[in-house]
Amino acid sequence: MLTQTTSRVLEPSDLDAALAVLDREPVANAFVTARVQIAGLDPWRLGGEMWGWYEHGMLTSLCYAGANLVPICATPRAVRAFADRARRAGRRCSSIVGPADTTAQLWRLLEPGWGPAREVRAHQPLMVADHLPADIAPDPYVRRVRKDEMERIMPACVAMFTEEVGISPLAGDGGLLYQARVAELVGSGRSFARFDTDGKVVFKAEIGAATDHACQIQGVWVAPEYRGRGLAAPGMAAVLRYALADVAPVVSLYVNDFNTAARRTYRRVGFQEVGAFMSVLF
Repeated sequence: MLTQTTSRVLEPSDLDAALAVLDREPVANAFVTARVQIAGLDPWRLGGEMWGWYEHGMLTSLCYAGANLVPICATPRAVRAFADRARRAGRRCSSIVGPADTTAQLWRLLEPGWGPAREVRAHQPLMVADHLPADIAPDPYVRRVRKDEMERIMPACVAMFTEEVGISPLAGDGGLLYQARVAELVGSGRSFARFDTDGKVVFKAEIGAATDHACQIQGVWVAPEYRGRGLAAPGMAAVLRYALADVAPVVSLYVNDFNTAARRTYRRVGFQEVGAFMSVLF
């Protein structure tokens, strides 16, 4: 047993202890929890390392270090230890994302060596819903995307990602990893869309992470030529209905604070703010 205050890379045998930490905040941690439940803590399967922080021999804080750097239930002392480890390793991630307070502390410590960032989104409201809205009928034309519709959904996913993140997901490897992720969501029945009569996507969203306790909606997008027609709220209500019925009892998402139209739509569908995330994009 570790008796001092220290951090280390977790091993597969630490899985139960890591899940106990993740379960302390099931909504905020849904993304990482879902990955760990599927892949365990082996770095090759997980797609990154899980760092642990110990206080008096007990695992109290985590940090996922993969394509994203994600502090989890991290105390100020843990954040400092994670920042030290991240500095020594050098930046390998494309973003830092997590609860706003701890992520802000982590970025303050890393910015001198890792900065400047391409963009910092300091306040992204975390919103949850656990029931359907009484006054908005789910769009009956929003449905699960079929496996044979990859060629239809992929351009919409690329457009959403580019608009949201500011760079194309096709850069670098030609989009192989991104296409595999989209195919995974379609194959698992967690990709939803409404198509027009020509087969073009006019609304889409995915359930990107799912655990027994919570799931997270991502990639909400309305085709530009269809914006302002009232498709977003009924579309979100439809995805929320699928999520509550088939996936988890609590549905979450996080949104940029400057996206007032989206925040208004989510509130109409019944989502309430329960916290905030922060993202640092490189």
